[in-house]
Amino acid sequence: MKQNEWKERLNVVYSTNPDFQYDNGETAEADTLPKEKQALRVLLDKRNRGGKKVTLITGFTGKEEDLQYLGKWLKTKCGVGGSAKEGEIIIQGDFRNRILELLQKEGYLKTKII
Repeated sequence: MKQNEWKERLNVVYSTNPDFQYDNGETAEADTLPKEKQALRVLLDKRNRGGKKVTLITGFTGKEEDLQYLGKWLKTKCGVGGSAKEGEIIIQGDFRNRILELLQKEGYLKTKII
């Protein structure tokens, strides 16, 4: 069955520009940069966490699946919990030095502690 295009364009003002493209709200996901070009930052964070410390890894550029895989790998290597979403990986506890070593051995050469 054919899907109606007009349903996707509700509440859109008419445009006279022949090259106008309607925005559906979908964004294209960026390709994952190679490991040696990733500029990751490892830092300790305890804001809005009830006084508990977490290690935060930021600066990841790439697909959400690759971020999830890296987060799971780090959590397994550290033996703790955490999460990976929106370009950040959260590892429970203070594991800055261990994570820095693991990432550099894995090939993330531009990683540093802040």
